[in-house]
Amino acid sequence: MDLDGDGITDVLSGSWPGELFFFRGRGKVNGVPQFERPVKLKDKNNKTINIGGGVRREQDGSVLVTGDGKFETKDGKQFIVYEDRRIEVDPKVGGGITGTASAVHAFDYDGDGDLDLLVGDIRGNVYLVPNEGTKQKWAFGAHRELPCAGGTVKVEGDAGPFVADWDGNGSPDLLVGSGDGSVWVYYNTAPKGKPMQLAAGKQLVPPAASSFGENATTEPTRGNRSKVCVADWNGDGLPDLLLGDFAFVKPKPVQYTPEQQAQVDKDKAAMEEARKQYSELIQQYMDKAARQKRSPEENEKLQKDLGEASKKYSELYQKVPHETEEHGWVWLFLRKPSEQARAAPTQ
Repeated sequence: MDLDGDGITDVLSGSWPGELFFFRGRGKVNGVPQFERPVKLKDKNNKTINIGGGVRREQDGSVLVTGDGKFETKDGKQFIVYEDRRIEVDPKVGGGITGTASAVHAFDYDGDGDLDLLVGDIRGNVYLVPNEGTKQKWAFGAHRELPCAGGTVKVEGDAGPFVADWDGNGSPDLLVGSGDGSVWVYYNTAPKGKPMQLAAGKQLVPPAASSFGENATTEPTRGNRSKVCVADWNGDGLPDLLLGDFAFVKPKPVQYTPEQQAQVDKDKAAMEEARKQYSELIQQYMDKAARQKRSPEENEKLQKDLGEASKKYSELYQKVPHETEEHGWVWLFLRKPSEQARAAPTQ
C-alpha cells in the first residue's frame, strides 16, 4: 500500500484506542523494508482520525475518553491527557479511558485515483473515509457508514475490512472479518471502473467454535476477531484467504517437583487474594454514591490503593501457570481449482 504516492510501500494500522497509524516507507536496506516512526493520521482539518472517539461528559460529570489517552496526577489532582487537552477528573465522579478497536484498509473506493480509507470498529461497523485530496497528498474528509444493499455494512463486532476481487470478474469486492470468527463478502455490483456498490453480505466462513476456560483444547482451534487478507498463496491463479484470529489454548501439563508445586500453590493463593482485594477496591471506586461522600483525600488514597493492587495482581499473574493461554493463529483457506465464482473457500 502506497498512501503518499511516492512509489514506496507504506504501512497502515488501526489500534485498540481507535486512532489510525501511518508508517511511511523509506525503501529497503539490504533487501529489508524500512519505515519511519508511526504518526497518527489526520483529516483535512488537521484533526486526528478517530471514528467514534473523543471526550464525552456523562450526566453525573464523569469524563470518558475514547482514544489514546492516559491518566496523569499532578499537584494532588488527577487528569486525563488526550491529544492537546488535559481534562481534570473530579474524584467524586471519576473518569475512564476506552477504545474502539479500529482496523483500517486503504483502497480507491470511489475510483478517483487516490486511496480512501475503510475503517472497522469494535461494534462491527465499517466506515468510508473519503480522500478528497490527491494521490500524492491526501486530505481525508468526514467519515460515513459504508452502504450496501438493504442497509450498511455491519458484522458481529470487531470488523476487519479488506478489498479484493474475490469472484474473479475484474472488479473489487469487500471482505470483512467479524468478532465471532466469521468472514463475510459483499460483492461489488458496479460496472468495472466505477465507484463500488455493494450487495448484501454473504457468509464466506462460518463463526468459530472457539472455547474458553475448561473447554479450551490443547491444539490450535480457530478463534474470534477475524482479520483477513486475500492473496494467491499457492500460485494457481485463484485468490486464497488468510485469516488471523484470537484464541485460547490449554498449555500442555507440566510436571513439577514437590518444591515447585508448593511454590506454585503459594503464588496462586497470593494471586487469588490480590484479585479479591482489587475487586473490592474497584467496587468501592465505581460506587458513585459512596464516592461523593468521601473527601478528596480519601478518594485519592483509594485510587492509589487501587493502582497498587492492580500492579500486585499483574505481577503475580505473570508468575502463575494459567489454565489457558492467549494465541493469535493465521489460517489458510485455499480455493479449489474447480471452484466456481462466488463459492466459499476450503480450509
